Amino acid sequence: MITEEEIRDFWNTHPCGDHQVESLTGDYLAFFARYDLMRDSREPHISRRLERIDFRQKRVLEIGLGQGTESELLIREGAKWSGVDLTPESVDRVRARLCLKSLPYTHLECASALALPFLDNSFDIVFSHGVLHHIPDVKAAQREIARVLKPGGELIAMLYARRSLNYLVAISVVRRLGLALLYASGARPGGIIGRHLENARQVGLQRYLTMSEFIHRNTDGPDNPYSKVYRLADVRADFPDFELVRSYRDFMHAPPMPVALLKPLAGVLGWHLWMHLRPRKEPIHGKSATA
Repeated sequence: MITEEEIRDFWNTHPCGDHQVESLTGDYLAFFARYDLMRDSREPHISRRLERIDFRQKRVLEIGLGQGTESELLIREGAKWSGVDLTPESVDRVRARLCLKSLPYTHLECASALALPFLDNSFDIVFSHGVLHHIPDVKAAQREIARVLKPGGELIAMLYARRSLNYLVAISVVRRLGLALLYASGARPGGIIGRHLENARQVGLQRYLTMSEFIHRNTDGPDNPYSKVYRLADVRADFPDFELVRSYRDFMHAPPMPVALLKPLAGVLGWHLWMHLRPRKEPIHGKSATA
């Protein structure tokens, strides 16, 4: 059973996207500029999607902050923003970003989605991009989100999509077959592939290639402790205190497969499943106030 401490330790030492740009060494503004440029070139749909949502004067809680790219966007879109992250590293980076850019915010702290440090009915919107699928006890997290949302509030979240080219073909077939062939050859490459082979040798190839194990290691790096991929039926099962209002897919992503010509299919086979959910009028689990 994966613990929250294991997840915190992984993301604290592997900040989201850190490996994709020259790592942070001291010049925060230069680092954030490099990171935002990379993020917008790889995933321009994120800002497009958020700019279509009315955040003006809304009390917004962001769960899971990464490098603060979306945090800054939400504030510039007029949100009365608060944010929490499980890792001190992310909180420190986002606080530095907002302070250096003189961006106003309401609350920012290191906290678990399983115990949000807010009163009932505190927020109009809870936003979480690419985070909730890394929480093993996501049903407890969704209870907390339902608790802190106002009546009629909205949870907007991105989860990894099971019905995607990345999951159905790249991860399930291409990467598993490639790893099996490399394992059989006795090759010992370095880098990410080398780490996958090392993992397979430690636990055994057959066990490592089972999807229950392989999916964790093939979303956010070979050391990632936990990930889940979602169908709409899984969303309804894991978020019982919410009603699914609408959903859509985006981001054609399936390494190592070339996908440039397949981008028009992102709405059908995209890796990102965006959900808009509203708390049920009578939640399955009752609310209880916290400090």
